[in-house]
Amino acid sequence: MGSFYAIRDKALFYSDANGVPWTATYIQAHGDPITDLHEDMAAEQKARATYEHLLDLTDDPGVKDTLRFLREREVVHYQRFGEALRIVQEYMQAKKIY
Repeated sequence: MGSFYAIRDKALFYSDANGVPWTATYIQAHGDPITDLHEDMAAEQKARATYEHLLDLTDDPGVKDTLRFLREREVVHYQRFGEALRIVQEYMQAKKIY
């Protein structure tokens, strides 16, 4: 924590694993629900792939169990976003009567 602690004490400072600060440019929102849901699904797949890469880097059983749990959570998130996408597509295709 070295320099981070010296500068920020216990304050939150969002960064990635390499220490690169978080920025709003990471948010991929376009205002179109179908586009945004596809982007969300892609992010879940990227996270799942990251957990798979991390699994290859360790032989610790506890760490592996944790990473497997997190990987499966990403799969469930992907499925829920897929369900939301289907619902939105059905709604957009439905005839609207006002």
